[in-house]
Amino acid sequence: MLHRQRERATLTDGARQVITRILSTTALAALASAPAFAQSNFNRIASFDVSRNILEGDRAVETSAEIIAATEDGTILVYTDSPLGVIGMIDIEDPSNPQPLGTIALEGEPTSVAMLRARAFVGINTSESYTEPSGKLAIFNVRTKEAGKTCDLSGQPDSVAMATDGSFVVVAIENERDEDLNDGEIPQMPAGTVDIFSITDGTLDCDSRISADLTGLAEIAPSDPEPEFVSINDEGEIVVTLQENNHIAILNSDGAVLSHFSAGAVDLQGVDIFELGSFHFTGQQEGRLREPDSVKWLDNDHFAIANEGDYNGGSRGWTVFNQDGTVVYESGTSFEYAIVEIGHYPEGRSANKGVEPESIESATFGETPMVFVGAERASVIGVYDATDATAPVLRQLLPSGIGPEGILALPERGLLISANETDLVEDGGARAHVMIYELQDAAAAFPTITSAGADELIGWGALSGLAASPTEPGRLYAVNDSFFAMQPSIFEIDATQTPARIVRAIPVTRGPDAAQKLDIEGIHANENGSFWLASEGRTDRLIPHALYHVGPNGRILKEVPFPAELLASEKRFGAEGITRVGDTLWIAIQREWADDPENHVKLVAYNIETEEWGAVLYPKASPDTGWVGLSEITAKGDWVYILERDNQIGAAAVTKHLYRVPLSAMEPTPLGGDLPVVTKELAYDFMSDLKAPGGYVVDKLEGFAIDVDGNAYAVTDNDGVDDSSGETHFIRLNLQ
Repeated sequence: MLHRQRERATLTDGARQVITRILSTTALAALASAPAFAQSNFNRIASFDVSRNILEGDRAVETSAEIIAATEDGTILVYTDSPLGVIGMIDIEDPSNPQPLGTIALEGEPTSVAMLRARAFVGINTSESYTEPSGKLAIFNVRTKEAGKTCDLSGQPDSVAMATDGSFVVVAIENERDEDLNDGEIPQMPAGTVDIFSITDGTLDCDSRISADLTGLAEIAPSDPEPEFVSINDEGEIVVTLQENNHIAILNSDGAVLSHFSAGAVDLQGVDIFELGSFHFTGQQEGRLREPDSVKWLDNDHFAIANEGDYNGGSRGWTVFNQDGTVVYESGTSFEYAIVEIGHYPEGRSANKGVEPESIESATFGETPMVFVGAERASVIGVYDATDATAPVLRQLLPSGIGPEGILALPERGLLISANETDLVEDGGARAHVMIYELQDAAAAFPTITSAGADELIGWGALSGLAASPTEPGRLYAVNDSFFAMQPSIFEIDATQTPARIVRAIPVTRGPDAAQKLDIEGIHANENGSFWLASEGRTDRLIPHALYHVGPNGRILKEVPFPAELLASEKRFGAEGITRVGDTLWIAIQREWADDPENHVKLVAYNIETEEWGAVLYPKASPDTGWVGLSEITAKGDWVYILERDNQIGAAAVTKHLYRVPLSAMEPTPLGGDLPVVTKELAYDFMSDLKAPGGYVVDKLEGFAIDVDGNAYAVTDNDGVDDSSGETHFIRLNLQ
C-alpha cells in the first residue's frame, strides 16, 4: 500500500490559524437553505432501551450504550456496555422495531468495538491500576456468540478502528491518567501508544502487533501522549487525537508518524461561562484549547474533530483539518447557538465546556457527504452537509437520547444510529438508549418548538406552564420554572408556524432587577396584556406559595400570598397552573396537602375583586407506581380542563391525560371546611403523541392552552436538560 509522505506541520497560534466559516446568519437561515435536503430529512423511527438485552434477571441495574458498530449487512447493531462488562446486540432487520439479541460477557471492561462482517473486534480494559495498565483485543462472532482469537495489547485500550479493506485494525492505547493524582496533571506514566494488528483470513495476527511510539510529539506533555481516538482513511492512513495534549498525529499502517501538529485554539465570543441558573451569552474565552475527543476522516485529505475538552480546554464546537495541519473549517459558536435555539443548552455546564461535542461520524448518503456531530451534554446530533469539506452547512438537529457517546451511519440502509450512555435507573429516570433515524422524503419532525429566527439569541428550557392570548389566534405564552430561578421569564410563542417559534422572552422583574424566589408553574394572559402567574412555592427554600400580577413588560405589579387557612396544611407540591373565569382565578395544586383525602387535590379559587379564597376537591388517579399529580388548569367555554400526569418515564408511563370538569360545577367553598368534589371526564390521552417522536415517553407534560379560535396546544418540561434528553414536545391536538 502506497502512503504519501507529508511534511510536519505545526500550528503556532491557534487563534490566528483558525479559518472561521461560521454560519453567516442564524441557524434558521442555514436550516432553511438546503437544496440537497429540500425533500429529505432524518427522522427518528425507533429507540431501544438497552436494559431489554438483560434477557434474564433483574433489569434494574445500570447499563449503557457507548461505542456502536454494525454487521456488514447493517442488520445487527453491536455496542459496548461498560457497567455490565458486555457487548450488547440489537436486531434491526426491521429498523422501526428493534429487538434484543442479548449480550456477550467479557473478562474486563469494553471500551470500543469495530466490525468486520459479523465479527466484533472489541477493546477490553483489564488494567489492575493506572500504573499497571493492560488490555486485550478480542474477536466475537455476533451471530453465533462464539469467541474467536484474543491478542494482548500494550496497555489500556480506548478507541478501535477497522481499515476500510479489512486488512488491519488499530487500537488507541490511552493508558489514561488518574484524575485524583496531582489534580490530574500530566505526564503520568506509562505512556500510551497506538497498536496496529494485521488481519489474515478475518482473524487477528497477534505476532504482527506494532506499537507506534507517539512520545516526543506534543508540547504539553511529550512523554505522555494519551491517545484517545483513531480513524483510518481509504489510503490506510491513521489519524489519532491526543486529547489531553491538544495534539493530532497521522500515521501509516506501519506505525510511522507522517505528520503531527497542535489541535490549536479558538477565541470564543458571546458564550455563557457562568452557572447562575440563567442564560448570559456575553462571556468570552480567549485561546480556548480544542482538546479533541473523537476524530473521523471525511475524505483522504480532510478529517473532523469534536472538541469536547478534557483537561484545560473544550471549545464547544468542531473543526475540519486538512491533513497538513491547516484548519479549513471551524464551527465556532454556531453549533452551540443552534442548540440554544432548540432549548437543549445545558446551562448547568456553562462554566465547564458547554454542550461538549464528543462524538463524530461521516458518511455519504446518496451523493451527499455528511458529518454528524454529537453534543454529549446537550443530547443533540448535528447533521451537516459536507459537500464542501471546507464549508459544511448545518441541515438538522436531532434529539439523541441522554449523553450520545457513539454515532453510526449506515448509508446503504438510509439509517443513522446514536448510542447514549447515560442510565438514570438509580434515580427512577430514563434508561440508556440506542436510537434509530431514517433518511426520509419528509419534513423534519424535530424540533417542534424553537427560538430560531428571533431578533436576538433566546435561551430557554423547563417550560412549565402555557396560556393563550385572549385576542390573537395562535399566540401563546409559556413560563419557565425554578430551574432558571435567577431568570424567571415569560416566552411569547407564535404557534401558527411549524415548528412553533419563540419570538420574545419577557423577563419577570421586581423593579429593575430579575425577580427572585419564584417557581413559576402557571400563567394566564389577560386582555390588557398583563399576566397572572402562579408560583408553586417551596418553603424549605424560602420560595413562597403565591400569585403574581405581572405587567406586559414583565414587572411584578402585585403579589398575593396564599392565605393562612391554606398554608396550614402546606406541602411543597403547590400551584401547578392558573386560569381565570371572570373575576376568579383558579389554581391547580399538584398533589395532596395534609388535609386532603387520599388521591384528591384542591382546585383553589381567588377572587381578585373581593380577595376571597375558596376551593373544590378534584379526584385524581391512583397510581400503581410513583405518583400522579396535576400540572395545568385551563378554562374555555363551558369547561375547565385539567392536565393530570404521573411521574413515570418510558414503558412505565401510564397517566398523561387531559380531563375536563363542567364550569358549572366549579363553585368554591370557603377554606377550612368540607369541600365539594367535582366530577371529571376524560377529554384526551396524550400517550400516542408522546410515543410518536420515536423516543421514550417523557414524564413532564406540564402546559396546556386553548386559543381564541379553539385550537389546543400542550408542551412538556425538559428540566433544563438536567438528567433529561432535553427534548421539548410541543403538541397540537384536536379536542372536537
